Amino acid sequence: MLHKTRGIVFKTTNYSESSVVVQIFTEKFGLQSYLINGIKRPKSKIRLNSLQSLHLLDMVVYHKPSGNIQRVSELRHQPVFQQIPYDIVKSSITMFLNEVLYKSLKQHEADEILFEFLFHAIEILDSMSQGLANFHLYFLLRLTRFLGFYPDNTNSSAAYFDLKSGGYSNLHPPHAFILEPPYTALWTQVLNANFDTLYELKISPAERKVLLEKVLDYYALHSEGFGKVKSLEVLEEVLS
Repeated sequence: MLHKTRGIVFKTTNYSESSVVVQIFTEKFGLQSYLINGIKRPKSKIRLNSLQSLHLLDMVVYHKPSGNIQRVSELRHQPVFQQIPYDIVKSSITMFLNEVLYKSLKQHEADEILFEFLFHAIEILDSMSQGLANFHLYFLLRLTRFLGFYPDNTNSSAAYFDLKSGGYSNLHPPHAFILEPPYTALWTQVLNANFDTLYELKISPAERKVLLEKVLDYYALHSEGFGKVKSLEVLEEVLS
């Protein structure tokens, strides 16, 4: 049966000389794998460059609830990116966030609220002109709302943030997975921001690097099998 759905590209893997399997987070069905035959051939209706990291799609797909690999009938960019493919900073942020999302999101069922957040955030990234260097920090902390480990803002004026428990503390936690001054306050500022106010955050490149490492530690502590983010080094080099 054919279905219309929006989608966000996560990962494309070669399947044969002319075909690929692409993992797409869809609005209707959650994360799904789609086999696209003949996409590498010159006369293919679907272009391979349509399947770059976090590209936003309108799709018509075949869906079998019991199937491991689904098929695509139609696919097109919607909306078409104006800046991400051509801006080194935005494309590096996209590559980094794509890797984190791929490691974090496993659900094969619909989550329309999460999908709307992701879709809207990527649209904002494409058009953003201010606060770009803080986008990934805010995005990742907001994403934890949907992953089940959003930080507890109670006592947010405390000196420490315990990455293990996910809450603030006036006492130094008995382990190394913490935020301490001045990073605790910066973490709180990011949590309290929104996409429109990211340009107001006064965070130096050195502080941003530490904060991002702490955010990734937080993910690793609360997301099973998270592992190392390989694109981190590229992002840090671009933002330095």
